[in-house]
Amino acid sequence: MFEQRPAEFENWRDLPASHQPQYPFAEQLTQVTRDLRSYPPLVFAGEVDQLQHLIAQAAQGKAFILQGGDCAETFAESNAERIRAKIRTILQMAVVLTYSASVPVVKLGRIAGQYAKPRSQQYEERDGVRLHSYFGDAVNGFDFTRESRTPNPQRLIDAYHRSATTLNLIRAFTAGGFADLTKVHEWNKGFSSNPAYKRYNQLAHEIDKAMRFMNAAGADSESLRTADFFSSHEALLLEYEDAMTRIDSRNGKLYNTGAHFLWIGERTRDVNGAHVHMLSQIENPIGVKLGPSVSTAEIQALLEKLNPSGKFGRLTFITRMGAKQIVEKLPPLIQAVKADGRPVTWICDPMHGNTISASNGYKTRKMSDVLAEIKGFFEVHREYGTHASGVHIELTGADVTEVLGGVEEVVEDTLGKRYETLVDPRLNHQQSLEIAFLMSEILTDKSENS
Repeated sequence: MFEQRPAEFENWRDLPASHQPQYPFAEQLTQVTRDLRSYPPLVFAGEVDQLQHLIAQAAQGKAFILQGGDCAETFAESNAERIRAKIRTILQMAVVLTYSASVPVVKLGRIAGQYAKPRSQQYEERDGVRLHSYFGDAVNGFDFTRESRTPNPQRLIDAYHRSATTLNLIRAFTAGGFADLTKVHEWNKGFSSNPAYKRYNQLAHEIDKAMRFMNAAGADSESLRTADFFSSHEALLLEYEDAMTRIDSRNGKLYNTGAHFLWIGERTRDVNGAHVHMLSQIENPIGVKLGPSVSTAEIQALLEKLNPSGKFGRLTFITRMGAKQIVEKLPPLIQAVKADGRPVTWICDPMHGNTISASNGYKTRKMSDVLAEIKGFFEVHREYGTHASGVHIELTGADVTEVLGGVEEVVEDTLGKRYETLVDPRLNHQQSLEIAFLMSEILTDKSENS
């Protein structure tokens, strides 16, 4: 017998819901969601509350949020090697930011649930054959066949199990010695030629020296040997998110137990829609992606709907304006939030507003645009006296060639060398480290000028 959730939560079914899969058999979906509701939670309410506290700290300039991971996770890549590489990359970036800029870093993975993506078109046509678009492994397969592309509710079960095993590995890595700061050199084994790796190794030597001093002074701490690492994904598939929403036995409140942090996408942030309503009813910290078309009226409506009581750490706005528009489009949003008075945590997504098509047809981004948007984001917040609290990066720990630029430059002719993403292009390991060092310089400049 399932717990009775408040009627207000269930009302999401009466509202418009965009970008939902068109399943051929409704009864199969009903059975799958019943099964999901009986499964154990993937995350716990206490962990969610801890993350909300940390996000509140970032909103006040006392921490910095690093959110990173795949555009869309795939079942095929949810193995130990790939997961470890992503965790290593985020840990290395966090170490660079923490040590170079003297700022605590909240590590938030775009991981353990990011198995679905909205698509502009429900269908894709090739050579006269019309099939469902690929919506991510939680919905259908990438192969262009009718069997693969037909939305299959059973994939939601697969997504749950993949998320569970991923979270188990993350907990094992971060609590079992992998995140030990005495081993920062080991995180870089096998990478030595790129200047970013050499710079990282120099920083690792400095950390070693500091750690030896702390040990000699008797200041050793368990916190230096483990790391808090939280999960996040876009709350896109409403039936899955509904099934993962449970009443907490401690306080009787609703928590989504599928991830610590959930965000609403640029395409689903209708304040009168099902996505916004559902997330307005849960206790998790939540984010909303904001593109250049967002209005100040929408900002005010989202604040009222998603954080009416003005709780710190509750609501994060993730701006994705593009390098050419960030300086123009961000100020009116900041002014609207300041006029409202309720707190918001501001994060920059420098990826999605900078997607381009290369001359050879590959979907790509330029590292120079990514960095330019980050710089613009910080400059605007500095001008208006608000806190630039984090970045949202699509990255992988693998040596892919999907984003143009970097010290070991990826150019259009080399994009196809290791272009592995099924949806959007990601920074590779060395590019991610380069961005971390460049961000540390921005953060250092910020602290010196505050």
